[in-house]
Amino acid sequence: MAHLEPWLAVGVLLSTAATDAVYVMFNAAVSSQRRVPAATWSSIWYLLSAFAVISYTKNWVYVCFAAVGSWIGAYVSMTVLRRAKGPRGPEAASS
Repeated sequence: MAHLEPWLAVGVLLSTAATDAVYVMFNAAVSSQRRVPAATWSSIWYLLSAFAVISYTKNWVYVCFAAVGSWIGAYVSMTVLRRAKGPRGPEAASS
């Protein structure tokens, strides 16, 4: 197994979490047809993804940290968006 740098692994996890959170915000802005926020979130999305891609392409093990970070970022950002909109009928109670 290749040498694993703990701080780099944490950095990949956090950067992919942030990347997915920004991706969700980008999609929310696109869905609501807000051009400036969509363009801003899109540019931030690409800047954040650069660190993770460059980091884990040198060692495949970092892909696992990227996947976990991606899941965390999407889950947290969807939670924030759900709270901002409030409950929406029977679907909100079941999920």
